[in-house]
Amino acid sequence: MKIGFAFNLTSFGKEADPEVYRTELRLADLAEPLGYDSIWTLEHHFTGYTMIPNPLQLLTYIAARTSSVLLGTAVIVLPWHHPLRVAEEISVLDILSGGRVMFGFGRGAGSVEFEGFGIKMEEARERFVEAAVVIRKALTLARFSHHGKFFDIPEISIRPRPISNPEQRFYASTVSPESALIMASNGFSPMIIAQREWMETAKQYERYRQIALEHGFNPQPPIALLHVLISRDQSEADELRARYTEPAYDAIENHYRFADGHLANVKGYEFYAQGLRQITPEGGVDPEAKQKALEYYGDLHLSGTPARVLEQIREIRRLTNLSHLLCQFRVGGMPGADAERGMRLFAEQVLPIVRSDRAFAD
Repeated sequence: MKIGFAFNLTSFGKEADPEVYRTELRLADLAEPLGYDSIWTLEHHFTGYTMIPNPLQLLTYIAARTSSVLLGTAVIVLPWHHPLRVAEEISVLDILSGGRVMFGFGRGAGSVEFEGFGIKMEEARERFVEAAVVIRKALTLARFSHHGKFFDIPEISIRPRPISNPEQRFYASTVSPESALIMASNGFSPMIIAQREWMETAKQYERYRQIALEHGFNPQPPIALLHVLISRDQSEADELRARYTEPAYDAIENHYRFADGHLANVKGYEFYAQGLRQITPEGGVDPEAKQKALEYYGDLHLSGTPARVLEQIREIRRLTNLSHLLCQFRVGGMPGADAERGMRLFAEQVLPIVRSDRAFAD
């Protein structure tokens, strides 16, 4: 089982945007020397949430600062891009990194982002599928053409050509049943963004596997992206969770606005309106519903002493056959020094057990 470091790069108003970047780049520089297996970037636009407009651009910078650590996107949102540009950038990064990049894709769920790019959310599924087809063609065929609903591409070739087979390392985030059907039937291995209890996630993963197998694909075991709030002392870990879970949750909600139910009537996104509604008829926040949501959200992620965090990882691994855990240590606007302390503690007391305990063996 592999353990990676994942950027957060969310602004909580305490630091200027460049300082947020400097803080987390210092953490990323620690990943390889501390023994982490990988470094991952996300993609978001137009708010202070996860300020990474081009994950491949940031990974190109990281590739030049590292030598052997794996790199990954979690995720590139295909409906927001022309697939030829994505394929070209993948090919360049494949060369510059020596073929050590894993590629995660998604269809997106932030209405502010779709609106900003002038793309209808109702088109996201079709755009994702068609873009994925074009990217696979571009990476695997010396010359190709494509004539679809959104893209009409004459016979063409992308250059430079990739040096490995990046299309064999494609993953996709699957939050909703709609996304799972799209991703599994198109041959992507699953990437888990924690949204539901782990027992239910395990059931969803098994359904994902069955869909993929029915379409002739044998998916790799899943990757999961989680927050980590870790301390040598359990009471201090509890304090970290109490202090940083709410701002982390609020940043997500402020970006996506799931709780107001506005996605209920958006084709393909009805699932996102089924969560715990926290907005009162008067437009305010229901404190009781908000507290339940915070507890639920906090339980999905990792927190506690190293021993407790290991227990949580073992259980997630047991339920889902997890192959790669992506850890975000700077949670909820945590100061960089505190995030570094947690990252070092995890490397010192969790990583060695993951490497040696048979429970984590492939």
